[in-house]
Amino acid sequence: MRLRASEWLLIAYFAYVAALCFFFPGRPYLGYKPFYVLALVGLAIVVLAQAERDSGRPIFNQLRDWTPLGFTLVAFREMDWFTPARYTLEREHLWLGQNQWLLTQVGLARAVEALGPVGPAFLELCYLLVYGTGAFCVLTLWLTHRRMAVDRWMVVYLSGTLLSYAMFPFFPSVPPRLLADPVVIMTWFRRANLWLLNSATIHSAVFPSAHVSSAFSAAWGLFAVLPDRRIFGWGMLLYACSVSIATIYGGYHYAADVVAGFGVSLLTAALAFGLRDRTAAGRVVDRLSTCRRCRSIASR
Repeated sequence: MRLRASEWLLIAYFAYVAALCFFFPGRPYLGYKPFYVLALVGLAIVVLAQAERDSGRPIFNQLRDWTPLGFTLVAFREMDWFTPARYTLEREHLWLGQNQWLLTQVGLARAVEALGPVGPAFLELCYLLVYGTGAFCVLTLWLTHRRMAVDRWMVVYLSGTLLSYAMFPFFPSVPPRLLADPVVIMTWFRRANLWLLNSATIHSAVFPSAHVSSAFSAAWGLFAVLPDRRIFGWGMLLYACSVSIATIYGGYHYAADVVAGFGVSLLTAALAFGLRDRTAAGRVVDRLSTCRRCRSIASR
């Protein structure tokens, strides 16, 4: 049995969250729940890896490309247990003033609304699609015949996402839309975003922005594992910039959250380009594996 680098990263993250239980005794919803999550996630990862080794069926190997995305959702929901009993709102009022300065005095809101509802609708759609960023990138690697690079890309993506989650307990905060109603053009996509946030979001913190860090980390990962198809990396980078603007315009995050989220992604960028040199070797292995399968089929 051999665990992937992304699976070890997930186990390390959930172990870190479990250790945080001893440092935040005042969280009313916390208890020792992260220890149960660590045990269940670790067991699921090991069982899946063992099933692949024992059965030899490719379905288990393929499934392991996707399961880290599901565990990322578990990591997100787990942060809700770190919601404090009360917020001081000191940082939020300072950050809210920075948002208002950007939107009104700098003219960000006017620029977004220059074409009427088109700009706001586009930004809200970008914000909505963040939840599918990971699946889109894995599918891209599958369709471009780079499955061997999924784990390397996943390490970069998970690092940018989980590192933001890891900071939530230390910066409890509420989003700007709950402190002051944002003056925005209402679109269907905004209604969908608000419905999702009211139904399934967490309430522990918004700093740094995991939306921003995950989107940029996805872009850095694509640049690293698809160096000969940089259009995917540039497209994801442009999308990440749109998400950053959307979070401020829609009142989902503060500008400080966006800057911090981008900073987190820069840390993962170094990791991404450190892994880039392994991509060529991965492509060689892909070709050798394909040749072996072809020879095996021919021999039958």
